[in-house]
Amino acid sequence: MFNNLLIIASKSATRTIPKDNPIPYESGCKALPAPSRDSQLIGIGAGYDGLMVKLIRSLALVVLVTWAFLLPSRVLSQSAVAVQYTEGVERGFLVLRTLEGDILAQGDSTQFARGDRVTNHTILRFKDGSINEETVVFSQRRVFRLISDHQIQKGPAFKQPMDVLVDGLTGQVTVHYTDNDGKEKTVTDRLKLPPNVCNGMVITLLKNIRPDVPLTTLSMVAAAPKPRLVKLLISPDGEESVSAGGSSHKATRYVVKVDIGGVAGVVAPLVGKQPQDTHVWIIGGDAPSFAKSEGPLYGSGPIWRMELTSPDWRDH
Repeated sequence: MFNNLLIIASKSATRTIPKDNPIPYESGCKALPAPSRDSQLIGIGAGYDGLMVKLIRSLALVVLVTWAFLLPSRVLSQSAVAVQYTEGVERGFLVLRTLEGDILAQGDSTQFARGDRVTNHTILRFKDGSINEETVVFSQRRVFRLISDHQIQKGPAFKQPMDVLVDGLTGQVTVHYTDNDGKEKTVTDRLKLPPNVCNGMVITLLKNIRPDVPLTTLSMVAAAPKPRLVKLLISPDGEESVSAGGSSHKATRYVVKVDIGGVAGVVAPLVGKQPQDTHVWIIGGDAPSFAKSEGPLYGSGPIWRMELTSPDWRDH
């Protein structure tokens, strides 16, 4: 390929440079001198250099895409997270704010266990009427395994209303969404889900990841709206002190990065489609607990802060 292009470039450049004087003698005119060999070389070099710049730019994109296909971005484990702390009955109240502190939504998270099967339901009710609701069912026999996850996002807070159901046992994913023209559509696909798929379980799994583990890899089904598997790369990012109940505690801050993978993963940062990182704070000890998180609720969404809150005892 290189040789053919170079040959074409040489012929194209030399064809426009005559070997002798092409201008006929006319009355009152002098013949122009034939170009010197140096000027011929300069002309050839200019044409050759311009073509090579275009060639190198094209090849750079080809090589980038080719390597994205041929080489995996990382050698990552697909192992499920081991159960360190068994989940049980709990209820917590949540508030969602902007990073400036303005309240966007309030809600709660309830959870119960039946044998080794746990059901968790979380809902956020926005001031503008939007709803973010998720129900996840998972097992906790030695390792955490997803059984099913159902997430609903609707209302003006979300650019694309969506209803996503993931069957962790069969791999079937059903997505109901509204397109840009306001039409309701449904996409159904069957994915080969790895053992570490974590939809609806990220907070639970973070409580079971030791803070001295440098990198933990999880899988997640993302709907855009066509379902696909992405990786979550989780790493500890230091400790912070927090005061609660009149005493001081240490909270480990985790960074959760989305690795889209493949050609889409290479192109996403270039076109502004790479999801922003999420930060989650987990208070450690004998009973690890969620403190707060900062990140988007959907792929291209803004960074919002979610944290625990206490009941309001004022009369309404």
